[in-house]
Amino acid sequence: MKLSELLEKVATQKVSIPEAEKLLRLDYIQKIEDLASLDLNRERRRGIPEIIFAQGKSKDSLLKIIAGMLESNGKVIVTRSSQDQTRSIDSLFSKKYSIRKASEGGTLVLRKKGVRPAKSSGIVGVLTAGTSDRSVAEEAIIVAEEMGCKVIAYHDVGVAGVHRIFPELKKLTEKECDVIIVVAGMEGALPSLVAGLVEPPVIGVPTSQGYGFGEKGLGALMSMLQSCSLGLAVVNIDNGAGAGAIAALIAHRANKKK
Repeated sequence: MKLSELLEKVATQKVSIPEAEKLLRLDYIQKIEDLASLDLNRERRRGIPEIIFAQGKSKDSLLKIIAGMLESNGKVIVTRSSQDQTRSIDSLFSKKYSIRKASEGGTLVLRKKGVRPAKSSGIVGVLTAGTSDRSVAEEAIIVAEEMGCKVIAYHDVGVAGVHRIFPELKKLTEKECDVIIVVAGMEGALPSLVAGLVEPPVIGVPTSQGYGFGEKGLGALMSMLQSCSLGLAVVNIDNGAGAGAIAALIAHRANKKK
C-alpha cells in the first residue's frame, strides 16, 4: 500500500489513526531465517516494489523468500528465474496465487487474489533493437506495469534497418509517452538515435548480446555512455528491472504536474 492510499483510508475512516501509525513505523524489515532481509516498506516509501533477483539463489532459498513476501505484501516480482526455478515456483504457488510470466527472460509476478498493480496515468514506451534483446525488455515492461504505468512496446527496430524505427517513433509520439526505454546490444547505437529524435527522456539499456571485441554488453554500454545525444541516461548491462523502475518514477512525476 502506498502512503497516499493509506492516508486516503485514514480520511475515509477505513483505517484508524493508531493502525496507520503502526503501519508507518520504520521497522518493516522481515528476516527470513538467515537468508534475506526483506524491505516490506519500500513500495510505500519509494513507489518501487521489492524485487527478488533469482539468479544465484538455491531453489529452497528462493521459495522461502517468495513465501515471506507473499505473506507480508501479497505480491512479489521475481527476475532472472531459471526454467528449473520457475517450475518449482509453479509447483508450490500456482494453486493459491496468480502467476504472471514474461514471454521471455524469467520475470514473474506472483500475487494474492484481489491484489492489483498500482494505478498511474504514466505512459512508458519501450523499443528493442533486435529480438535477442527482448528478454531484457520484458523485464522492464513488467516492472513498469506493476508500478502502474501503461507500456507501449515495439520490437526489432534496430539500426541494421534504420527505416523501421520511424513509424514506431511516430506512434510513441502520438501516444505522448512520458519516457522511452531503448534496449540494444551489439554496438548499442539505437538509444543515441532515438534520443536525438524525440522529446521525452530516453533510458538506454545495453544488453549482453554481441560477440568479438566488446562482447557481453561492454561495447553497447560504452557506446551509450559516449553518446552525443542529450537527454539519454544509461543503466547497467541487462538491467531491465532498473530501467523499468526509473522509467515508472519519471512517468509518475510527470503526471503529478499535469
